[in-house]
Amino acid sequence: MNTSDESPKTPTPTAENLPQAPLQPASAGAMDEYYQLQKELYLWALGMTGIAFLSVWFFYSLTTALSYLIGSCAGVVYLRLLAKNVEGIGREKQRLGNTGLAVFIGVMIVAFQWKQLEIVPIFLGFLTYKAAIIAYVLRTTLTP
Repeated sequence: MNTSDESPKTPTPTAENLPQAPLQPASAGAMDEYYQLQKELYLWALGMTGIAFLSVWFFYSLTTALSYLIGSCAGVVYLRLLAKNVEGIGREKQRLGNTGLAVFIGVMIVAFQWKQLEIVPIFLGFLTYKAAIIAYVLRTTLTP
């Protein structure tokens, strides 16, 4: 008759005896694909900025168009900061900063203080990077 003391005991899993998968850096192909995505998003954002800037200038005024352009440039800078944060996630443990939010807040403060700038075109210009992302996603999903 066996008692519970004689049965083989399995070790309790702990962090020390669990197999650890080594953290591997992203392959060169994956990073090339990521950089291509970045480049395409920048081109979409800049193309949409150019079209919108000329349209706003034609239909409204140069002041409104310049306000839109300032907001759009801030949006591209924000997109660049987001891309840098995403790129750094795989390499090192870091906390996503609020520098992108600071860019937006800084542009809006300048717009409030400088009476010649218009708030709504700056805000809509800032959102141009989001329109570029949506256009990119629609293009990649709808085309085979």
